[in-house]
Amino acid sequence: MSLRTRPTQSKQTPLSDATDTTNTSSVTGDTAPDTPKPPPPPPPTLYQRAISQTLATTANLANLLPTGSLLAFQLLTPIFTNNGSCDAATRPMTFLLLLLLAASCFLACFTDSFKSSDGQVYYGFATFKGMFLFDYPAAAGLPDLGKYKLGFIDWVHAVLSVLVFGAVALRDKNVLSCFYPIPTHETQEVALD
Repeated sequence: MSLRTRPTQSKQTPLSDATDTTNTSSVTGDTAPDTPKPPPPPPPTLYQRAISQTLATTANLANLLPTGSLLAFQLLTPIFTNNGSCDAATRPMTFLLLLLLAASCFLACFTDSFKSSDGQVYYGFATFKGMFLFDYPAAAGLPDLGKYKLGFIDWVHAVLSVLVFGAVALRDKNVLSCFYPIPTHETQEVALD
């Protein structure tokens, strides 16, 4: 968002000039008060450019992380794992949850959006031939969708996104205790004897 200074208004006309109706130029409307143009903003300082670059990089990093899937994981894992004490029914359900969320991380990397000429934002799925739109009515004004093809970096991003999700998911205490339960004290004593 850019902030602009407001132009200053010229001096008010005296009351005697405002009541004068013989002025023909005011009838035609071809006089405008001369307002000086505001001076151009000063160039950003090194500190401002560094902060701007840091915020832009952080925003791009947030786009690369599987935040939606991680949020769903954090909300659903305690329910599916029964707070880490899985039984024969909840262990496969937890595994299925992890697979579904990993798939959502993978597929979310291939979605994209663009703004059409009428200002409307449309969402789609990138394919090898171009973008497939989800919600675009049949009308004119589409840009060339062939330029939104899948590339090598999209696949790398998808794989790394799944790896980030897997690293977070497999470090969760509920998932660990569900898939790798800690033996009880009695079981440890029997195993060591």
